[in-house]
Parts: sequence; structure tokens; C-alpha cells
Amino acid sequence: MTGSPRREPIFNAPLVAILTAVSIPALFIVQGELPDGGFSLAFRPSSLADGQWWPGLFTAMVLHAGWTHALMNAAGAIAFGPPVARLMPGVRGALGFLLFYMACSVAAVLGYGLLHIGSHDIVVGASGAVFGLTGAAMRLLGRRDGRLRALTDRRLLGISAILMVANLVLGLAGTLPGGAGPVAWEAHAFGYLFGLLAIGPWARIFRGRSGFDSRADPGDPPI
Repeated sequence: MTGSPRREPIFNAPLVAILTAVSIPALFIVQGELPDGGFSLAFRPSSLADGQWWPGLFTAMVLHAGWTHALMNAAGAIAFGPPVARLMPGVRGALGFLLFYMACSVAAVLGYGLLHIGSHDIVVGASGAVFGLTGAAMRLLGRRDGRLRALTDRRLLGISAILMVANLVLGLAGTLPGGAGPVAWEAHAFGYLFGLLAIGPWARIFRGRSGFDSRADPGDPPI
């Protein structure tokens, strides 16, 4: 009599991806205890011109406009973070994942700021980072060995186009579901593009020898 097959865990996302997702609502709770609701730490595009961009360029990602905003980003992080985290295993990989997440946010906020450099409106949220994870995850779509899809891959381009059209429609709608505030769709696009392009060299630095097998695949450039 053979033994029963080993059960696969229902939820086996890497710990760093889980903690990243959980940190979003957790930090929103902390934000509510700050004297001004934390919005003095938000990013203003005009700060790029007046030299007051520090620390808002980096702290905007830990602030949110409301529970809807925070929970949507947490859901996005747990949906798209795990495949990216699995690409970079171990302690070194976890550090690489967190740095990648933060870099996506900075790229998204900076891109938005440069487009709206005269604006005094504030920008908050981890959406740019989450869209960066989404872009990186799309490079792994359908792959089980960690090899990235080529940037010219038709499936990748098609899905990216659909996502960006949906992002534009959401931005033109003017507000998030639940009335959490206007949507900085341009920041989402910059974050997605950064994640799409940066995941290759980033993973090469942080994955180490214990990462996925990345044997050559015809038409799929090495990372």
C-alpha cells in the first residue's frame, strides 16, 4: 500500500511577500495616529522644483488615502508579489525583493512628479510599487522555471496593453472605488514600466545560485 500523496499548502506565498502586503494596512493604522494623518510626509510634485522632495519621494508609499486605497494595494501586493519573491530566494533575495518594491515606488512617484512638476497636490500610496510588482510578474507569466518572457513577447505586450488601458480608464474615472480619492494613473504606468524593465538585471543580482533554473530558451534572452 502506497502512502498518501503529500498535500500542497493552500497558501504558500513567500514570507517577504506576505509581510509586504500586511505592512500596507498596518502602516495605515499607524498613519491614523500621526498628528496630521501623516500627510506632511506625502509627496508634492512641486517639491522637485523647490528642493523639498525629501523625504516625500520615499515616504509617499507608506501613506494611503483611506481603507479602500490601502486594502486594494495590499491585495495587489499579495497577488503579484509572490512570483517575484520566488525569483529571488533566501535572505539575499528577500532584501532584493524589498529594494525592488521600494525602487518601483520611487520610479513611479518621480515619474509622476516630473510630469506634474508645478502641482502642489499630494501623492500617496503604494500603488506604484504594486504596479511595479505587476510588471515584473507579467515577465514570469506562464513560466515555472524563472525564465523571463522577452520584452517583445506578444502575450506580454498584449496583457500589458490591456492593463494600461484599464489603468487609463480608472484614471479618467477620476476616483478610486469607495471615494478614496483621485487616481494617479501616470504613477501606475511608470511603476509598471520600471518593474517590467528592471526585473531582469535586478533578479540577476539578487537571485544567487539557489534561484530558479534559467536554462536558455530559444527567443528568450537571458536575464
